[in-house]
Amino acid sequence: MKKISRRKFVEGTSAGIVAVAAIPAVEAQQKQTPASAVNPSVPRTTIKLSVNGVDHRLEVEDRWTLVELLRDHLELTGTKIGCDRGECGACTVLVDGTPLYSCSQLAVWMNGCSIQTVEGLAKNGKLDPLQEAFIEHDAPQCGYCTSGQLMIAKALLMKNARPTRDEVRTAMTGNLCRCSNYNHYVEAVMAVGGKA
Repeated sequence: MKKISRRKFVEGTSAGIVAVAAIPAVEAQQKQTPASAVNPSVPRTTIKLSVNGVDHRLEVEDRWTLVELLRDHLELTGTKIGCDRGECGACTVLVDGTPLYSCSQLAVWMNGCSIQTVEGLAKNGKLDPLQEAFIEHDAPQCGYCTSGQLMIAKALLMKNARPTRDEVRTAMTGNLCRCSNYNHYVEAVMAVGGKA
């Protein structure tokens, strides 16, 4: 029979002990209910809105932002949370055709509105011409800001089907790209001008 030193025994069993000790903590986290479920004083409002052509009637907490509603409750995760304070544009969506930062809009303000997210660009399994142009011109780099870039570009093209380069740059100034891929975004929008 092989002898095991005390050190080897402790090293071998300590990982198992740590794992077993962590299980109750993990289970407790999973069983926690949202604060609003146990706190009836959190104000809630029922709203009606259309998201990507689908009508919804939802009860929302008055403190939820539009991006929280989209991502956490409607599971439309294409809209990204970048800065979460209305500075980067990663969360841009169209509200009644107007591009807005969804992190700085309350969900309750959307009552009666029509929202379009990046998921709503493709139709019947076919990419929007703008999405195709982004791919063809290598516009996305890391891709994090891409949904916001697409939505601001879509808003521009809905308003002005044949923008100039300067008009594209001006329209997209509120959307930051940490990869600095701005020229590719401009080229993609210019290529689709008149087709979207």
